Amino acid sequence: MARLPPSGILLVLLVVGGGALLFNYFYQQLLQQRTGEAADHVTAALVGKPRPDFSLPDLDGFPREISEWDGRILVLNFWASWCLPCRREMPVFVELQQEYADRGVQFIGVAVDRRPAVEEFLQELGVTINYPILIGEDDAIEIAQAYGNSLGVLPYTVLVDRAGRIAHLQYGEIKKSQLRQLLEGVGDKR
Repeated sequence: MARLPPSGILLVLLVVGGGALLFNYFYQQLLQQRTGEAADHVTAALVGKPRPDFSLPDLDGFPREISEWDGRILVLNFWASWCLPCRREMPVFVELQQEYADRGVQFIGVAVDRRPAVEEFLQELGVTINYPILIGEDDAIEIAQAYGNSLGVLPYTVLVDRAGRIAHLQYGEIKKSQLRQLLEGVGDKR
C-alpha cells in the first residue's frame, strides 16, 4: 500500500476542510432561504402563546415534565448528535447557564436522538453539561413541531418567558450575543 507524501496529506486535508466549510456555508444559505417565510409565519402564530406541555426522560431515564421549570425563563434547545452547529452551541449554553442561573434562567436540551448516541456525543464534546438533557428520539420531533419547528431544522431553540409564553423561536444556530440580548430582554419582563 502506497503512502501519501506529507504534501499529499496536506492537500487531502485542505480539500476535505474546504469542502466542509463550503457545505456549511451553503447549508446556512439554504436554511435561511427555506426558513425565512415559514419562520415568519410560525413566529407570528406562536410568539406570545403558552408553551406546550410535554414529558421526556432525562439522561438517567427519569421522566421530566417541562412544567417543573415553570416560573423560570427557559431556553429550550432541540439538537442531535450529528449536528455540527449543535456542537458549537452547547459550550455557549453551558457558559450562559452558569451566568444566568441565579436570574431564573434554565437551559434544557432536547435530543432528537437515541440515548447511546447522546451519551457518546456528550463524552466527545469535552464539556460538562450543567443543564438537563432530555432524550426524545421520535417524540422530540413531535414536540419540536408543537413548538413551531415544522421544517425539522436543527438546532432549533425556543425562548419561553417566566409566564410560560413563547418569546422567541430560532431556526439554526443561535449566537451568544443574540441569546444574551434575548435573555436580557425577556428577563426585564415580569
